[in-house]
Amino acid sequence: MSQTVDRALTILPLLAEGPAGLEEVATRLGVHKSTALRLLRTMCEHGVVYRQPDQRYRLGARLFSLAQQAMESLDVRDVAHPHLARLNAETGHTVHLAVYEEGEVIYIDKVDSRYPVRMYSRIGRPVAITVAAVAKLLLADLPEAERREVARRLDYPRYTPRSTPDAQAFLAELAKVREQGWATDLGGHEESINCVAAPIRGPDGRVAAAMSLSAPNVVVGADGLLALLPQIRRTAEAISAEYSGTAPAGPAGT
Repeated sequence: MSQTVDRALTILPLLAEGPAGLEEVATRLGVHKSTALRLLRTMCEHGVVYRQPDQRYRLGARLFSLAQQAMESLDVRDVAHPHLARLNAETGHTVHLAVYEEGEVIYIDKVDSRYPVRMYSRIGRPVAITVAAVAKLLLADLPEAERREVARRLDYPRYTPRSTPDAQAFLAELAKVREQGWATDLGGHEESINCVAAPIRGPDGRVAAAMSLSAPNVVVGADGLLALLPQIRRTAEAISAEYSGTAPAGPAGT
Protein backbone atom coordinates (compact mmCIF):
# COMPACT_ATOMS: atom_id res chain seq x y z
CA MET A 1 0.00 0.00 0.00
CA SER A 2 1.35 3.45 -0.91
CA GLN A 3 2.23 5.80 1.94
CA THR A 4 -0.31 8.37 0.76
CA VAL A 5 -3.16 5.85 0.66
CA ASP A 6 -2.11 4.47 4.03
CA ARG A 7 -2.21 7.94 5.58
CA ALA A 8 -5.55 8.76 3.98
CA LEU A 9 -7.07 5.54 5.34
CA THR A 10 -5.65 6.35 8.78
CA ILE A 11 -7.53 9.67 8.75
CA LEU A 12 -10.93 8.01 8.34
CA PRO A 13 -11.04 6.12 11.68
CA LEU A 14 -9.59 9.21 13.37
CA LEU A 15 -12.47 11.36 12.11
CA ALA A 16 -14.93 8.60 12.98
CA GLU A 17 -14.13 9.43 16.61
CA GLY A 18 -15.35 12.99 16.00
CA PRO A 19 -14.29 16.22 14.27
CA ALA A 20 -10.59 17.03 14.43
CA GLY A 21 -8.42 20.01 13.59
CA LEU A 22 -5.49 20.05 11.19
CA GLU A 23 -2.91 19.95 13.99
CA GLU A 24 -4.52 16.92 15.61
CA VAL A 25 -4.67 15.06 12.29
CA ALA A 26 -1.01 15.86 11.57
CA THR A 27 0.03 14.73 15.04
CA ARG A 28 -1.84 11.44 14.79
CA LEU A 29 -0.33 10.77 11.37
CA GLY A 30 3.13 11.83 12.47
CA VAL A 31 3.52 14.22 9.53
CA HIS A 32 3.94 17.95 8.93
CA LYS A 33 0.76 20.00 8.85
CA SER A 34 1.29 20.79 5.15
CA THR A 35 1.22 17.07 4.34
CA ALA A 36 -1.91 16.52 6.40
CA LEU A 37 -3.54 19.53 4.74
CA ARG A 38 -2.89 18.16 1.24
CA LEU A 39 -4.46 14.86 2.20
CA LEU A 40 -7.48 16.50 3.79
CA ARG A 41 -8.04 18.81 0.83
CA THR A 42 -8.00 15.87 -1.59
CA MET A 43 -10.39 13.92 0.60
CA CYS A 44 -12.67 16.97 0.82
CA GLU A 45 -12.69 17.23 -2.97
CA HIS A 46 -13.95 13.65 -3.14
CA GLY A 47 -16.58 14.25 -0.47
CA VAL A 48 -15.31 11.68 2.01
CA VAL A 49 -14.18 14.43 4.40
CA TYR A 50 -15.93 17.73 5.13
CA ARG A 51 -14.37 20.94 6.45
CA GLN A 52 -16.62 22.58 9.02
CA PRO A 53 -17.00 26.35 9.50
CA ASP A 54 -14.87 26.03 12.66
CA GLN A 55 -12.02 24.69 10.44
CA ARG A 56 -12.22 21.20 11.91
CA TYR A 57 -12.75 18.17 9.71
CA ARG A 58 -15.33 15.41 9.93
CA LEU A 59 -16.41 12.48 7.78
CA GLY A 60 -18.24 13.57 4.63
CA ALA A 61 -21.63 12.61 3.28
CA ARG A 62 -20.09 10.85 0.28
CA LEU A 63 -18.47 8.32 2.59
CA PHE A 64 -21.82 7.44 4.15
CA SER A 65 -23.36 7.15 0.69
CA LEU A 66 -20.63 4.74 -0.40
CA ALA A 67 -21.05 2.73 2.79
CA GLN A 68 -24.78 2.49 2.19
CA GLN A 69 -24.22 1.36 -1.40
CA ALA A 70 -21.78 -1.28 -0.19
CA MET A 71 -24.28 -2.52 2.38
CA GLU A 72 -27.03 -2.67 -0.22
CA SER A 73 -24.83 -4.69 -2.54
CA LEU A 74 -24.80 -7.50 0.01
CA ASP A 75 -27.69 -9.39 -1.55
CA VAL A 76 -28.13 -11.66 1.44
CA ARG A 77 -29.31 -8.67 3.45
CA ASP A 78 -32.04 -7.85 0.95
CA VAL A 79 -33.18 -11.47 0.86
CA ALA A 80 -33.03 -11.93 4.61
CA HIS A 81 -34.66 -8.75 5.89
CA PRO A 82 -38.35 -9.69 5.38
CA HIS A 83 -37.73 -13.00 7.14
CA LEU A 84 -35.89 -11.29 10.00
CA ALA A 85 -38.70 -8.75 10.37
CA ARG A 86 -41.25 -11.55 10.51
CA LEU A 87 -39.32 -13.43 13.20
CA ASN A 88 -39.03 -10.20 15.17
CA ALA A 89 -42.77 -9.60 14.87
CA GLU A 90 -43.54 -13.15 16.03
CA THR A 91 -41.18 -13.22 19.00
CA GLY A 92 -40.66 -9.56 19.91
CA HIS A 93 -36.91 -10.17 20.32
CA THR A 94 -33.91 -8.52 18.63
CA VAL A 95 -32.79 -10.15 15.38
CA HIS A 96 -29.31 -9.76 13.84
CA LEU A 97 -27.72 -10.70 10.55
CA ALA A 98 -23.93 -10.93 10.26
CA VAL A 99 -21.21 -11.81 7.74
CA TYR A 100 -17.50 -12.62 7.99
CA GLU A 101 -15.22 -10.23 6.12
CA GLU A 102 -11.46 -9.68 6.31
CA GLY A 103 -11.03 -11.21 9.73
CA GLU A 104 -14.07 -9.57 11.34
CA VAL A 105 -17.68 -10.54 11.84
CA ILE A 106 -19.89 -7.57 11.02
CA TYR A 107 -23.57 -6.92 11.66
CA ILE A 108 -25.21 -6.01 8.35
CA ASP A 109 -28.82 -5.90 9.55
CA LYS A 110 -30.75 -5.61 12.80
CA VAL A 111 -34.41 -5.52 13.79
CA ASP A 112 -34.84 -4.14 17.30
CA SER A 113 -36.99 -5.72 19.98
CA ARG A 114 -40.38 -4.23 20.78
CA TYR A 115 -39.69 -4.00 24.51
CA PRO A 116 -37.96 -1.03 26.20
CA VAL A 117 -34.66 -2.84 26.88
CA ARG A 118 -32.57 -2.43 23.70
CA MET A 119 -29.27 -3.98 22.66
CA TYR A 120 -26.28 -1.72 22.02
CA SER A 121 -25.25 -3.52 18.81
CA ARG A 122 -25.20 -1.46 15.62
CA ILE A 123 -25.21 -2.25 11.91
CA GLY A 124 -21.72 -1.97 10.45
CA ARG A 125 -19.93 -2.66 13.70
CA PRO A 126 -17.89 -5.81 14.37
CA VAL A 127 -19.16 -8.30 16.94
CA ALA A 128 -17.28 -9.73 19.92
CA ILE A 129 -15.85 -12.48 17.76
CA THR A 130 -14.81 -14.94 20.48
CA VAL A 131 -18.23 -15.10 22.14
CA ALA A 132 -20.93 -14.02 19.66
CA ALA A 133 -23.15 -16.83 18.41
CA VAL A 134 -23.13 -15.53 14.83
CA ALA A 135 -19.32 -15.41 14.87
CA LYS A 136 -19.11 -19.02 16.04
CA LEU A 137 -21.25 -20.16 13.12
CA LEU A 138 -19.29 -18.19 10.54
CA LEU A 139 -15.87 -19.27 11.83
CA ALA A 140 -16.94 -22.89 12.35
CA ASP A 141 -17.55 -23.12 8.60
CA LEU A 142 -13.98 -22.15 7.73
CA PRO A 143 -11.56 -24.88 6.57
CA GLU A 144 -9.81 -26.46 9.55
CA ALA A 145 -6.38 -24.92 8.90
CA GLU A 146 -7.87 -21.45 8.54
CA ARG A 147 -10.04 -21.99 11.60
CA ARG A 148 -7.00 -22.85 13.70
CA GLU A 149 -5.03 -19.90 12.39
CA VAL A 150 -7.86 -17.48 13.16
CA ALA A 151 -8.24 -18.92 16.67
CA ARG A 152 -4.50 -18.59 17.25
CA ARG A 153 -4.46 -14.90 16.26
CA LEU A 154 -7.45 -13.81 18.33
CA ASP A 155 -7.37 -12.18 21.74
CA TYR A 156 -9.77 -13.61 24.32
CA PRO A 157 -11.23 -10.80 26.46
CA ARG A 158 -13.02 -11.93 29.61
CA TYR A 159 -16.23 -9.98 29.12
CA THR A 160 -17.94 -12.19 31.71
CA PRO A 161 -17.07 -15.39 33.61
CA ARG A 162 -18.72 -17.28 30.71
CA SER A 163 -16.52 -15.77 28.01
CA THR A 164 -14.37 -18.11 25.90
CA PRO A 165 -11.03 -18.23 27.77
CA ASP A 166 -8.54 -19.28 25.10
CA ALA A 167 -7.93 -20.68 21.60
CA GLN A 168 -8.27 -24.29 22.69
CA ALA A 169 -11.70 -23.70 24.21
CA PHE A 170 -12.73 -21.64 21.17
CA LEU A 171 -11.77 -24.40 18.73
CA ALA A 172 -13.68 -26.93 20.83
CA GLU A 173 -16.74 -24.69 20.73
CA LEU A 174 -16.42 -24.26 16.95
CA ALA A 175 -16.23 -28.03 16.51
CA LYS A 176 -19.43 -28.42 18.53
CA VAL A 177 -21.15 -25.69 16.51
CA ARG A 178 -20.02 -27.25 13.24
CA GLU A 179 -21.50 -30.60 14.30
CA GLN A 180 -24.84 -29.37 15.66
CA GLY A 181 -25.45 -26.64 13.06
CA TRP A 182 -26.38 -23.82 15.45
CA ALA A 183 -24.74 -21.69 18.12
CA THR A 184 -25.39 -19.84 21.35
CA ASP A 185 -23.98 -17.03 23.44
CA LEU A 186 -25.47 -17.49 26.88
CA GLY A 187 -24.06 -14.60 28.86
CA GLY A 188 -20.63 -14.74 27.25
CA HIS A 189 -20.54 -11.12 26.15
CA GLU A 190 -23.04 -9.58 28.56
CA GLU A 191 -24.19 -11.63 31.53
CA SER A 192 -27.76 -10.44 31.12
CA ILE A 193 -28.06 -11.19 27.38
CA ASN A 194 -28.62 -14.55 25.69
CA CYS A 195 -28.44 -15.27 21.98
CA VAL A 196 -29.21 -18.22 19.69
CA ALA A 197 -28.03 -18.27 16.07
CA ALA A 198 -28.50 -20.31 12.90
CA PRO A 199 -26.57 -20.34 9.60
CA ILE A 200 -27.62 -18.99 6.23
CA ARG A 201 -26.11 -21.01 3.41
CA GLY A 202 -25.38 -19.97 -0.16
CA PRO A 203 -25.72 -21.95 -3.39
CA ASP A 204 -22.45 -23.78 -2.66
CA GLY A 205 -23.68 -24.99 0.73
CA ARG A 206 -21.19 -22.83 2.63
CA VAL A 207 -22.28 -20.50 5.41
CA ALA A 208 -22.71 -17.10 3.75
CA ALA A 209 -24.18 -15.31 6.77
CA ALA A 210 -25.57 -16.00 10.22
CA MET A 211 -28.72 -14.76 11.91
CA SER A 212 -29.53 -14.67 15.58
CA LEU A 213 -32.29 -13.99 18.08
CA SER A 214 -31.25 -12.16 21.26
CA ALA A 215 -33.01 -11.20 24.46
CA PRO A 216 -32.17 -10.04 28.00
CA ASN A 217 -32.83 -12.31 30.96
CA VAL A 218 -35.39 -9.87 32.31
CA VAL A 219 -37.55 -10.65 29.27
CA VAL A 220 -36.83 -14.33 28.69
CA GLY A 221 -34.29 -16.71 30.18
CA ALA A 222 -31.83 -18.89 28.29
CA ASP A 223 -34.18 -21.89 28.32
CA GLY A 224 -37.01 -19.81 26.94
CA LEU A 225 -34.83 -18.50 24.13
CA LEU A 226 -33.51 -21.99 23.32
CA ALA A 227 -37.11 -23.16 23.02
CA LEU A 228 -37.34 -20.86 19.99
CA LEU A 229 -34.47 -22.66 18.22
CA PRO A 230 -36.77 -24.55 15.79
CA GLN A 231 -38.36 -21.27 14.74
CA ILE A 232 -34.94 -19.63 14.34
CA ARG A 233 -33.68 -22.52 12.22
CA ARG A 234 -36.78 -22.49 10.03
CA THR A 235 -36.22 -18.80 9.38
CA ALA A 236 -32.57 -19.38 8.50
CA GLU A 237 -33.50 -22.28 6.22
CA ALA A 238 -36.11 -20.16 4.42
CA ILE A 239 -33.54 -17.41 3.87
CA SER A 240 -30.99 -19.97 2.66
CA ALA A 241 -33.45 -21.45 0.19
CA GLU A 242 -34.37 -18.08 -1.24
CA TYR A 243 -30.77 -16.84 -1.29
CA SER A 244 -29.67 -20.02 -3.05
CA GLY A 245 -32.50 -19.78 -5.56
CA THR A 246 -34.15 -23.04 -4.51
CA ALA A 247 -37.38 -21.59 -3.11
CA PRO A 248 -39.87 -18.88 -4.10
CA ALA A 249 -39.43 -15.48 -2.44
CA GLY A 250 -41.42 -14.77 0.68
CA PRO A 251 -40.98 -14.62 4.46
CA ALA A 252 -40.70 -17.89 6.37
CA GLY A 253 -44.08 -19.36 7.17
CA THR A 254 -45.94 -17.84 4.23
